Amino acid sequence: MLSISALAALLAGCTLTPSGTDAERARLEANADRYERPFAERALPELPQDPTWEDLLHRAFLANGELEAAYFEWKAALERVDIASAYPNTNVGLGFEYMFSRERMKTFDRMTFSARFDAMENLALPPKVAQAGKVALDEARVAGERFRTAKFNLQERVLGAWAEYWLLVERGRILDEQVQLLRGVFDTARARVQAGGPQEDLLRAEIEVATAEDALLTTEADIEARRAGLNALLARQPDALLAAPPNLPEPRALTVSDADLILMAAGANPELAALAREVEGRADALELARLQWLPDINPSAAFTGGAAQVIGAMIMLPTTVVEIRGTINEAQAMVRATEASLRQATHDRASEFVAALVSLRDSERRADLFETRVLPVADRASDNVRASYSAGRAGYLDLIEAQRILLDVRLMIAEARAMREQRLAELERLAGVDVESLMSLDTRARGIDGIAAQTEGFNHE
Repeated sequence: MLSISALAALLAGCTLTPSGTDAERARLEANADRYERPFAERALPELPQDPTWEDLLHRAFLANGELEAAYFEWKAALERVDIASAYPNTNVGLGFEYMFSRERMKTFDRMTFSARFDAMENLALPPKVAQAGKVALDEARVAGERFRTAKFNLQERVLGAWAEYWLLVERGRILDEQVQLLRGVFDTARARVQAGGPQEDLLRAEIEVATAEDALLTTEADIEARRAGLNALLARQPDALLAAPPNLPEPRALTVSDADLILMAAGANPELAALAREVEGRADALELARLQWLPDINPSAAFTGGAAQVIGAMIMLPTTVVEIRGTINEAQAMVRATEASLRQATHDRASEFVAALVSLRDSERRADLFETRVLPVADRASDNVRASYSAGRAGYLDLIEAQRILLDVRLMIAEARAMREQRLAELERLAGVDVESLMSLDTRARGIDGIAAQTEGFNHE
């Protein structure tokens, strides 16, 4: 009986952990320092007075609840690998019986000790348990890719909101300048009216000032709303101060060729990687379903004092034929469904990537055109018309039109710059790679595995 107890204790700590579990656990542990400490005990980094996009991302990665939830879902899925691959998969029951008899027997001979596995759950064959562990590992890998997807989704949201925020601030600066200018025009028009000039110019100037002031107030309200949304992504109070850049920030460098970017997106997209892991999981689940054709064996052992020793086994035949066949057919259907989803998602993500890349290049072209060619001309035209208006050689409508053109050009430049940064963040999400980690490396030479390896952890910290 001692040998039976020792065997049960030995089996209680046994697992049939599949290959690759340690590597997946190492990936998880690389992010553990960020989230294992309770949120209330963490020292989150405070934003500097003039934060950069790196400062915002660093705090968002540490503070955002959705990303943290994805981490713990990944951790829970990885814990299920040990659960699924633990062996034996059922409990061991120890029995004791005492026989009352008028026969003259020793007390020990009246005792029966038995050990058997739980009759409510069969002892599965080791190949079945090992295969169940593989299925659980596939699910953990899917959860890991979903965590990476959540990271790049958050990154796109933060960078996109930041670009929109400083665009609104820039628009507010331009409108404020416009209001000040129009007020000066209004004063000039009033002086002209007092000197006998036409009343219509003063009325038009008053309307233009009121309209510009209304646009400025609306923009300031939009800034407050955008600031609140951005603070939410950073786990800050909605009304917390958040300074925008004093000028339009310099564009983030993108030195990788378009061809390499497209190749990169095909190999490292986290959503596609998750679907690929799901295909592997469905295939392993199909193999597990087929293993149900193998019978299970429930061994048992017992002895009664020094009088008798018994060992036995119960073979559980796979007689639920309809259920097993249905499980196999279901698993086959799920494999085909996941393969089809992966195939379509590959086309969709490729199309989205190319569209975002085209939009980014067009935004770069527009920003360069308006900054280098249109803005200097608009500035000179505005200065000339303002001087002519002050000297009485140009009409009020000419001045307003010149100022409106200048305002529109500056807004177009800011919008093109903001659009470019938003599309760049979208490209990073679709590619699953931070562009700063690529620089001018040749992605073809590194291959897909090299690209995917760079996505481990948070490159923007």
